[in-house]
Amino acid sequence: MPGSNEIPPSSPGSEPRAGSAGAAGYDPGAVRAKYLAEREKRMVPGRTDIRDLRTDEHFARYREDPFRPVVPRDPVADEVDVVIVGGGIAGVVAGAQLRKAGVERIRIIDGAGGIGGTWYWNRYPGVMCDVESYTYIPMLEELDYIPSRRYAFGDEILGCLERIADRFDLVSDALFHTEVTRTVWNEDAAHWRIRTNRGDEVTCRWYVLAVGILNLLKLPAIPGMEDFAGHSFHTGRWDYDYTGGGAHEPLTGLADKSVALIGVGASGIQCLPPLAEAAKHVFVFQRTPSAVGVRGNRPTDPDFARGLQPGWQRARMDNFQAIMLGRPVEVDQVDDGWTHHWAAVHHPPRRKGMTREEYLRSGEEVDYEIMEAHRRRIEELVADPAKAEVLKPHYRYLCKRPCFHDEYLQAFNHANVTVVDCPAGVERITRRGPVVHGDQYEVDCIIYGTGFEPELTPLPRRAGHEIVGRGGVTLAERWADGPTSLFGMMSRGFPNMFVMPAPGQQAVVTVNYTQGAVLGADFIGRAVGLLEQQGVDVFDVSQEAEEAWTQKVIESFVDPSIVMSACTPSRLNNEGHPETINPRSGNYGRGFGDWFAYRELLERWLEAGSFEGLDIEVRSTLS
Repeated sequence: MPGSNEIPPSSPGSEPRAGSAGAAGYDPGAVRAKYLAEREKRMVPGRTDIRDLRTDEHFARYREDPFRPVVPRDPVADEVDVVIVGGGIAGVVAGAQLRKAGVERIRIIDGAGGIGGTWYWNRYPGVMCDVESYTYIPMLEELDYIPSRRYAFGDEILGCLERIADRFDLVSDALFHTEVTRTVWNEDAAHWRIRTNRGDEVTCRWYVLAVGILNLLKLPAIPGMEDFAGHSFHTGRWDYDYTGGGAHEPLTGLADKSVALIGVGASGIQCLPPLAEAAKHVFVFQRTPSAVGVRGNRPTDPDFARGLQPGWQRARMDNFQAIMLGRPVEVDQVDDGWTHHWAAVHHPPRRKGMTREEYLRSGEEVDYEIMEAHRRRIEELVADPAKAEVLKPHYRYLCKRPCFHDEYLQAFNHANVTVVDCPAGVERITRRGPVVHGDQYEVDCIIYGTGFEPELTPLPRRAGHEIVGRGGVTLAERWADGPTSLFGMMSRGFPNMFVMPAPGQQAVVTVNYTQGAVLGADFIGRAVGLLEQQGVDVFDVSQEAEEAWTQKVIESFVDPSIVMSACTPSRLNNEGHPETINPRSGNYGRGFGDWFAYRELLERWLEAGSFEGLDIEVRSTLS
């Protein structure tokens, strides 16, 4: 149960909890007008235009691996039990659970040069996770490992994922620097045939899509960007050959360089402090300022591990998720900006007898109070009032994914750091650098800290290859009008295929991505084990079960437009158009979904062992 198996929370952060002081001076009309004016500055034509790096002749190179060379090898022809597409958190924990279920022949296929997914690619200076490490890094109890810091740096997370992969022997048969190009279901042989860009042809009985979210580099389409004469790269492929240094080392190659940093989301705010320390000058191009709260990072207390009971990590995850869903807990174990602020704006206090309008007004007041605290923090930390004013976010806290950092705002006190306010974006890029409001900024290097395509990017695009199921129908065709599934993890017409749960896929949403991945991995591992035990050769989702699940998702959908349509454009509101979000891309339960009911439903399904909702085939002629 949420809140059970309690262990002491981390020490309190310095940010006030929402509701600790009234929303003094709150004028709803004035605040709404200010927020809408700021939104309109950013609702410009072309703001969502991006370069498709899979085909772009100028910038496809941004996808290349700067960390490990591609080693030539002969094509592989093989037959295995399971192919997992993706070697990040989702793929690694799925592989671990399949090993526990007794599956012997597992191949992970990934375009990266090793295990890690997000944490393989994102090695920029200062990179760390914004979710507490004790809940984010998976399988800590099995690793018998306690993270070194409250919020782990990327290399520590990557090291833990590599340890899991080694423990469950997931690396020796993996195909790295390899991308799946096409997968086809063979009805007669009852297996999937996978082809790759390196000439491999692998067949498997069970096919697992663990492609993750935020896995596609997002590069804005800015006029003239291919004309830039200097060096450029994306933070998701940091070029240490150019910048010098390392993740925790000074960037010595930038001492005589002027740098343009485009983007102030999670990537931009984390790499700015090291850039400010190293570069001759840094121009920070900001379209929309982030709400940057206290991270409160610190080394793990030596006493933290004392007295931990078996199951402590799951209990801590559940405690965090309960707070995110507005459920009461005895102790806030994580005790950070997520539990203080994110939870508060999504679950403002509801008093008995409140009208709908009063409840919405209450939510606005809570949100305003939190955003005012963020704006005051900027005034306190940034010495130049003009810079501070530009850095202030004017929108509701729930409009964008919040950021947390302890050094970002102070970086603007460096004389060599200039913030360039460009709500409509960079106008163009010339041979010399970016142009904003007609002003030319001459730089030696452009670093695109522009993040990734959003969580709701359709699965077929995130998968990056054609998946052909029964009757020659592709997954993209089947899901053309939106997802259709059972549990958000299986889809009719694609036998023996599992999809790890993710936002927009008819499962549930968790702020802590790992918690959903762990649940999906557990389900897939146990389901394959049961199917094997009962001699099942082929399963497919029944039409009735899929229709019923999809209808349940649609009925639970809550149109976010009433709030999000007034938000500054972001990936959370479909770049300013929440009305276009498809109800079929919703969750099991209202809002973010009912995580605890969803988990209980999956556990009951596994315990019953009857495969309700699946059409089962046992073909005695198959080996």
